[in-house]
Amino acid sequence: MPNFHRFTLEKAVAILAVCALWLSVLSAAARAADITPFIGDYIGSAEVVDADGTTTPRDMSVSIVETKNGFNVSWRTTTYKLDGRVKEQKFSIDFVPSDRPDVFSAAMKRNVFGHEVPLDPMKGEPFVWGRIVDETLTVFSLFIDEDGGYELQQFDRTLAQGGLNLAFSRFIDGQKSRSVETFLMKR
Repeated sequence: MPNFHRFTLEKAVAILAVCALWLSVLSAAARAADITPFIGDYIGSAEVVDADGTTTPRDMSVSIVETKNGFNVSWRTTTYKLDGRVKEQKFSIDFVPSDRPDVFSAAMKRNVFGHEVPLDPMKGEPFVWGRIVDETLTVFSLFIDEDGGYELQQFDRTLAQGGLNLAFSRFIDGQKSRSVETFLMKR
């Protein structure tokens, strides 16, 4: 008669070890991609530095909210030009999980089936994606111009005491053309 007790105990220990490893991997992935710590409304101001060293004052705000399928990042900038003009810009992007852990696709328009899909950079639209690494939510925007050149914008929003540290950079064909770093206070 076979020794079922020994076989079952060894098998159970092996199964438990595999399950524990699997659960720890899933738990780490879920923890790393958690948008919850970023949820909120933030405000601040900064001096934007251009490639030539000139600076321009700018007020900024960002709102990060959870949505049914992911999260939304909406932000507004108000730029004060030297000649007295004021320029305001507003952006809002929904993000949904991708097949990659911690990487999110932008759902910026709906296709004919009603599904949210990214815009098409070959048609002059920005290709946008996001990721969460440790305590930083990064949003990337890629634009392809008529000649095949590109502009890449990177917004790093890192959790900080009382708000977010924002680091923004814009690269045109690999050359940094603009950057800003500031603190955005949570409201």
